[in-house]
Amino acid sequence: MRALGRHVLAEVYGCSFEILNDIKKVEEIMVKAALEAGAEIREVCFHKFSPQGVSGVVVISESHLAIHTWPELGYAAVDVFTCGERVNPWDACRYLTEQFRAGEVHATEIERGVMEAPRAAAVNQ
Repeated sequence: MRALGRHVLAEVYGCSFEILNDIKKVEEIMVKAALEAGAEIREVCFHKFSPQGVSGVVVISESHLAIHTWPELGYAAVDVFTCGERVNPWDACRYLTEQFRAGEVHATEIERGVMEAPRAAAVNQ
């Protein structure tokens, strides 16, 4: 069996309030994380909440990177989902946690789309 993609779910703690609350900085870090992993960026969309917090997504040809921040808690929830063999989601995850100055990271990888090898289609007569 083979997976279609790899999905890293990261709990990122002890981050800089200033970075996690700065929409431009969060967007820049997420875009650079995608590029660090070798991904091809398609679209970018980020939103700043009031009084604090940022959410956003970087759509890549290989899937996406998404983030939701709680600057007041120094916390970010991050998803890095990649399909294919070329892009390693851990490369992106490592880059962004360094840039957020994370004190602690708990991350798990989930294989997505695990399927058996394709079988020949049955012909109904």
